Amino acid sequence: MITTSKSVSNFFADIPVPDDAFLRQCIHCGFCLSSCPTYALTAREISSPRGRIRMIKNIANGKTSVDEIFMHEMFFCLDCRACETACPPGVQYGALVEAARAQVEHVRALQPGGSSPLKNFLLGRIFMQPARLRRAAKLLRFYQRSGLEKLALALRLPRLLGKRMMALAPMAPRIEPAFTFDKLPEKVSPSDGKIEHRVALLVGCVQDVAFASVNEDTAAVLVKNGCEVLAPRAQVCCGSLHGHTGDLANAKILAKKNIEVFEALAVDAIIVNAAGCGSFMKTYGHLFADDPAMQARAEKFAGRVKDISEYLTEIGFKKPQPVLTKRATYHDACHLVHGQKISQQPREIVRALAGENYVELHEASWCCGSAGIYNLTHFETSLQLLERKMKNIQASGAKVVVSGNPGCAIQLQHGGRRFGVPIEVMHPATLLRQAYDAAKK
Repeated sequence: MITTSKSVSNFFADIPVPDDAFLRQCIHCGFCLSSCPTYALTAREISSPRGRIRMIKNIANGKTSVDEIFMHEMFFCLDCRACETACPPGVQYGALVEAARAQVEHVRALQPGGSSPLKNFLLGRIFMQPARLRRAAKLLRFYQRSGLEKLALALRLPRLLGKRMMALAPMAPRIEPAFTFDKLPEKVSPSDGKIEHRVALLVGCVQDVAFASVNEDTAAVLVKNGCEVLAPRAQVCCGSLHGHTGDLANAKILAKKNIEVFEALAVDAIIVNAAGCGSFMKTYGHLFADDPAMQARAEKFAGRVKDISEYLTEIGFKKPQPVLTKRATYHDACHLVHGQKISQQPREIVRALAGENYVELHEASWCCGSAGIYNLTHFETSLQLLERKMKNIQASGAKVVVSGNPGCAIQLQHGGRRFGVPIEVMHPATLLRQAYDAAKK
């Protein structure tokens, strides 16, 4: 249970945090160490979940103060939550580190030049309004498709903005020709009129502009399995990018808006096809710990949130004949396997479609280095994690990698190009739709 605690000094002032019992839940057993990517890279105690929890406790209890080391470690953490899976007492590390990040951002805002103007602009302005995000995406799409991007990279123009920008430029998500609402009606029903389930679909932010086809595929497979699908136009970004980076104030605004939009719909479930979004939405309740009435609404909302693979296996999806002729594997998105404890459901879909061509990936649940915007803020570290992931993919012999998160898809596609591993990255919904379409022929 996450509440607003008054007994941990003013460190977490105005920030929803665990109470004292939650803070003391860590027994310092060390089971988390082998599961932590940053500890594996550094072998430093302070870069482990156990070390970070100790730092948070000391500051919350007034023993130490927020300093540069603390600030660095809270954001050096990937927030992949692999430690939660490994933790015997079940410490909810993700909620703890995100509350600490919010306090770090509060401290930075009080310092001259402490807060990132670019981050504040993107998260505070662009991602808060879907219309603004779509306008920005249209500009990026023109840049990518007009030849300007190719010319800029050939002339190494991004380097004028810094060496890191030159490295980051090829990682920009490819903006699709049409966005979700350009091709997906507000309501889609089975053609035979037999409606067995009624669901709503979150179209997302990055998912909407860079993976709109995945949203379309998601709706199609739901309809194929007897669902009427609603895609309300008034929905907004889920707020996960804000929440994971310490901007809890804007995360609450977005969460409240989505709760209002979706709770007005008479649906069995709210379907999400992006792991990070689903994980955050399932914990909306903790954002409103200081507002019992809103918290109750948030928890009721969260109870209806389902990942697409989770929901399809619950209702018993129609299994077509295997369609993959290439070897395929599955990469666990961190916030699906660790955040939502969903692992076997997407594998059930992939195995059904790959048949004997399915191969399990070594360290499938090890973070690929995407971690929200981590590959932008900690580029070199993310590359080390990505290289480890690509070596495992190459060793598997897989030519198709299936994963249920847009950040992972972008990262893995970049990894394939950078490390010379030819792969096709697909979402489970896309793979399933292709199988359904093939069965019609």
